[in-house]
Amino acid sequence: MFTGIIEALGSLRSAQACGDQTRLVFEAPEVTAGSVVGDSIAVNGCCLTIVEVGDRWWAADAVAETLERTGLGALRPGDRVNLERSLVAGARLGGHLVQGHVDGVGHIVDPAPALRVRAAATVLPYLVPKGSITVDGISLTIVDVLADGFTVAVVPYTIAATTLGDKVRGDTVNLEADVIAKYVEALVRAGVPSPYSAPKET
Repeated sequence: MFTGIIEALGSLRSAQACGDQTRLVFEAPEVTAGSVVGDSIAVNGCCLTIVEVGDRWWAADAVAETLERTGLGALRPGDRVNLERSLVAGARLGGHLVQGHVDGVGHIVDPAPALRVRAAATVLPYLVPKGSITVDGISLTIVDVLADGFTVAVVPYTIAATTLGDKVRGDTVNLEADVIAKYVEALVRAGVPSPYSAPKET
């Protein structure tokens, strides 16, 4: 689990095909300290597992489906990325509960600070005003829900501390909807009765 609070900005050092996977190597001195093989790091909101780690870099393997369903496949060496290590039990939850499982790709219509994103159809049902959305791993609060996406008012700190300041019209971003909304939808669709509304035995 993650919080959507970006720890550091890193960059892609290289992407090398290895059979049916691609080895991604990231320059990221701020998140390598204390990290070991097997740990999870969210890259632009996509949870990846460390397979190698060095002094100022770490590597992960991404399968073809991950590259196709997220914006990771469009990254080129030198591109900046948002990084967050997995949540530690007992730490403050500054953003919202984030799984690092990308629900769909969106496109920037208007860049920050008055950010407008065209969202994938898989994300639209979970959008609510003042609700949470993760954009490239960044926990943000929705201002308005539109027919094809949403808007967010981005504060200067977030623009400076994440890749949102780099984004221009037409750029792709990874989107993850609020996990609580997805659980509620699954329960409603399954028609699961609430134990609190069951008739009491007499």
